[in-house]
Amino acid sequence: MNFEFLLDPNVWATFALLVGLELVLGIDNVLMISIMTDNLKPEEKPKAVRAGLALAFILRIVALLGVSALIALKTPVLFGMSWKDIILASGGLFLIYKASKEIHHSVENPLGEEGSTAKKLSTFGAAIAQIAILDLVFSIDSVITAVGLTPHLVVIFAAVIVSFGIVLLFARKVGDFIHHHPALKVLCLAFLLVIGVTLIMEGFHQHMPKGYLYGPMGFALVVELAQMRQAHKIKQSQAEAKASAGGNPTAH
Repeated sequence: MNFEFLLDPNVWATFALLVGLELVLGIDNVLMISIMTDNLKPEEKPKAVRAGLALAFILRIVALLGVSALIALKTPVLFGMSWKDIILASGGLFLIYKASKEIHHSVENPLGEEGSTAKKLSTFGAAIAQIAILDLVFSIDSVITAVGLTPHLVVIFAAVIVSFGIVLLFARKVGDFIHHHPALKVLCLAFLLVIGVTLIMEGFHQHMPKGYLYGPMGFALVVELAQMRQAHKIKQSQAEAKASAGGNPTAH
C-alpha cells in the first residue's frame, strides 16, 4: 500500500479534525453509557461501562470494514428516506424516550425510593442491549461522516483508535462524577435529548452544524460547573465558620 499521502499536511489536518469529531462522539457515548448503567447494581456498573465502550469501538471498526455497505445505506428506500435516515431517526426517537424517562425518574424520585413509577433497569443484559442499539446509531453516523471527510481509511482507523484510547482513560471518572452530582446528571440527560432531536433532524435531511449544537451545550456545562464550584465553596465556608464558632466559647 502506498502511504505517500501521509506527507500531505491536509491529511494530518483531517486526522486532527477526525480525532476531535470522534472525541465529541465518544463523550456522547460516555454520557449515554453512564446514564444507561446508572441503575445497575454497583458491582455490575464498571463491567457494563467497559462492555459499552468496547461495543462502541468494535461497532465503529466493523462499520469501517463494511464502509461500502454503509454508503449503500444512503440510497432512498421509503418516502425519500434511506436506511441510514431511518436508522438515525429511529435512534433519535429511542434516545429521546430514554432521556425523558430518566429525567422524570431523576426529578420525581431523586433518592431512588421504592414504589417509583420510573422503571429501573433490572439486568446487566438489558443495559447492554440498549447501549448496543445507540452505539450502532452513533457508529453509523460517525463512519459515514468520516468517510465524507477523507477517502483514506487508514487515517479514519487511526483517528478512531486514538480517540477511543483518550475516552477510555477518562470514561470512569466522567461517569462517577456525573453519578455523584444529580444536577449535572439532569443536564447531561438534557444534552442527550438535544442529540436525539438532532439525529431525527438528520434522518429527515435537516442538517444542523455541529458547532450550533455543541457550543451552547459546552457553555451550559461550564455554567453548571461554575455553579457547583460556588456551592462547594459556600458549603466549605459555612463548615469552617461553624467549626470556628464551636471551638470558641466567646462566640456564643
